[in-house]
Amino acid sequence: MTESQELRIAVIGAGPAGVYSSDIFLRQLKKLGEELGLGTKARIDLFEKLPVPFGLVRYGVAPDHPSIKFIADALEKTLDNPDIHLYCDVEFGKDVTLDELLARYDAVLFATGAVKDKPLNLPGADLDGVYGAAKFVEWYDGYPTGAREWPLTAENVAVIGGGNVAMDVARELMRNADDLKAKTDIPDNVYEGIGANKARVLHLFIRRGVAQAKFSVQELREMEKLPGVQLIINEDDFDLDEETIEVAGQDKLTRQMVEELFTIREMAEDMEDDGDVDFEGNPADRKYYVHFNSAPTEILGEDGKVKAIRVERTETSADGKMSRTGEFTDYPVEAVYHAIGYQPAEAPGIAYDTKGAHLANANGDGRITVEAEAGSEVRERLYATGWAKRGPVGLIGSTKSDALAIVTNMLEDLAKAAEGGRVAADRDPESIDRLLAERGIKPIDFAGWKKVDAYERAEGAKEGREHKKVIEPEQMRELAHA
Repeated sequence: MTESQELRIAVIGAGPAGVYSSDIFLRQLKKLGEELGLGTKARIDLFEKLPVPFGLVRYGVAPDHPSIKFIADALEKTLDNPDIHLYCDVEFGKDVTLDELLARYDAVLFATGAVKDKPLNLPGADLDGVYGAAKFVEWYDGYPTGAREWPLTAENVAVIGGGNVAMDVARELMRNADDLKAKTDIPDNVYEGIGANKARVLHLFIRRGVAQAKFSVQELREMEKLPGVQLIINEDDFDLDEETIEVAGQDKLTRQMVEELFTIREMAEDMEDDGDVDFEGNPADRKYYVHFNSAPTEILGEDGKVKAIRVERTETSADGKMSRTGEFTDYPVEAVYHAIGYQPAEAPGIAYDTKGAHLANANGDGRITVEAEAGSEVRERLYATGWAKRGPVGLIGSTKSDALAIVTNMLEDLAKAAEGGRVAADRDPESIDRLLAERGIKPIDFAGWKKVDAYERAEGAKEGREHKKVIEPEQMRELAHA
């Protein structure tokens, strides 16, 4: 089969969703291509607006997650496939348009992530000292266009949220800089920033009860091992009725999470009984309070700056319904971080479902639709996967099952199309390279990424670390094109 006869697929976004989908597409095509009349050959071009791949794994997850290294290695193996071509530093909608892709590819799959926070709709949310988690994560993960300095001047800090991002943010705010540097790839500016962090007291506020939190067991175990940090809980939060325990026990992950939280409760009691110590029994110089059934209602300010946070006690029934009690407490804090969810990015020329916070695929099958409303007409050859399809929910693992379902739909549609699915008019594999070159755009390919990675490893090795992140986009470009 000649190059012009292979199926051509464009994938927008080289994070886990895009890379998994590319891999699964090629595997499923090998397995089912002949019986579907599609053949077994395809070329996938993966477009990424950042100069380097891996999206969420590199820039959305806390640097001290050990499993992330493992995921990044697996993604890298996938990208090392001669049928997958990486085009980093190419932005969809700006450097290349939808029509230009549809002229050159038989299908376009959106696997774009999320870069913005959902807004915090509370009085006082606009005060100086209120931060969205996304921007803070960008800072500590060295996002190419993120902040390079972060004001860690508050001694008393609040974090709002009942999910893994809230846990990440709280953990990094309670972290010891040397401990973090030894175990991770953080760049110097983050090491210095966390080293100068003034935070001594942190309050984590979770609106619902112990059995309704959305933490992974791994996050909880990382919270348990913070040097110099004493964990403090409210005993009343753990007084669960039989129905709540029964409902929580029906789901394996929820049951494991609740069991781990009860382990934390015992740890917190021991830490207090032993004279306010950390998990190793050493004197703690930071206090980390975990408050369940606590809904922030207002951020109080003075002279435009955060002064306190007002929190209402809630009650949560076994089925997860939350009711308010009218009991309020004010906690003195000088900074508030909210991790209440992300807003996945929009894509130029694609309708957006604002309620679900994802690209319009009204039938939930990953096929892009004209509008976000149910029953809306499907747009041919356009698909979405990962957060672009379902909104900012689920862990990195959920992306794999998503990808399989969407790839199955893509193959089904291609099999029904004319010319054995080969519907793009321009079948020259070098056409996209010429188009980008004419615009003065120099994509970074897999070999370019490997140069950046080799440099990061060499820099890390000088300090006895595995990796040290490069954060400036210009430096990445210089390394990649060298």
